[in-house]
Amino acid sequence: MSDSTGAQQSTPKAAPKSKYDYSKGPLPLNINLQWCKACNICIAFCPTQVFEPDRDGRPVQARPEACTQCTICWTHCPDFAITSNYK
Repeated sequence: MSDSTGAQQSTPKAAPKSKYDYSKGPLPLNINLQWCKACNICIAFCPTQVFEPDRDGRPVQARPEACTQCTICWTHCPDFAITSNYK
């Protein structure tokens, strides 16, 4: 898509769809969007690429089934916005 100057414009992509089996229970992680400042440290550091940014740049669990419980996201979140549902 181009504007009147011919420059390319990006179209915001929709939030990714998850393949998570919700019959197994809640998502593995909770993201408190009121605390999250969209720094995207969780996206950058996740070794299994569980997260993707939504339209506002905040992380969503695009691939929660890939979560390995490594704890990197919630231990590195500067806003303490991520907590775990793992037992």
